[in-house]
Amino acid sequence: MSPSSTVVVRVPATSANLGPGFDSLGLALTLYDEVEVSVLDGSSGAGDDVPGIEVHVEGEGAGELDTGEGHLIVRAIRATLDLAGVPQPRRLRLRCHNRIPHARGLGSSSAAICAGILAARALAAPALSDDDVFALATRMEGHPDNVAPCLSGGLTIAWSDLSGTPHKLELSPHGGVRPVVCVPRTRLSTEEARGLLPKDVPHADAVANAGRAALLIAALTQRPESGLLLAATEDRLHQAYRAPAMPGTADLVKRLRVAGVPAVVSGAGPTVLVFGTADIHDLIASEVGSDWHIQPLDVDRSGASVESPETR
Repeated sequence: MSPSSTVVVRVPATSANLGPGFDSLGLALTLYDEVEVSVLDGSSGAGDDVPGIEVHVEGEGAGELDTGEGHLIVRAIRATLDLAGVPQPRRLRLRCHNRIPHARGLGSSSAAICAGILAARALAAPALSDDDVFALATRMEGHPDNVAPCLSGGLTIAWSDLSGTPHKLELSPHGGVRPVVCVPRTRLSTEEARGLLPKDVPHADAVANAGRAALLIAALTQRPESGLLLAATEDRLHQAYRAPAMPGTADLVKRLRVAGVPAVVSGAGPTVLVFGTADIHDLIASEVGSDWHIQPLDVDRSGASVESPETR
């Protein structure tokens, strides 16, 4: 690793599940965190401590996040270098410009993990393949549904084979897909939301979700009509079980869907994702009220990027 190396990584927010695609579907959104990672000197020798961690955070998480070894991006960098067999740097500086809300179901942890892994690969581990990056990101995050669209952009289907190896398929959403996120002030951890899920579900619910997930792929890539998307985003596997942890979210999703708006819980929540069009924006605003931040976005189609400061 050369002294005074710097890269800038840009990672998109993501929304997982999209209603019926539990732990498998994900969508990249045009809302980004940026992190500048600098190695200020050479690598530590065998047996040396690794001092000199600097983490500066602006925006989301400022004053709350760990600014040392516990920072998720630092941990991802360390894990990547260990995987590649590269010595750890003695001095490391991060400048984080965070725009993705934390603990809201928009993939902030996946974005941090992907940022750290991609920065480490660019700085010192170029031999790592895209598959290596995806596998490590999945292992750190626990599931591939958010890291897949973060890395690849667009709409992704993610799964793991019998050996536990993760895979992803990248799809291009129709240009008419217009995501809108409704972000509440309250937070909810993924662990808390996942803890509410039952071990078993009725067979009829599993069958219904399988059909809706297939329909959703067609709707998002071929015919993004509100009526079709409303049917395609119906879920029976996770949203109702998680409702007690986020009653406001559950109520908003219900009210929007009754009004004909294709709304779902974004990831584990509590953000609500709407597949909107210009003609329903006013309807969304009237249902949401003042307790939510409404943010129209677009689909990010390129995924995470890495640049040097000189090329920006």
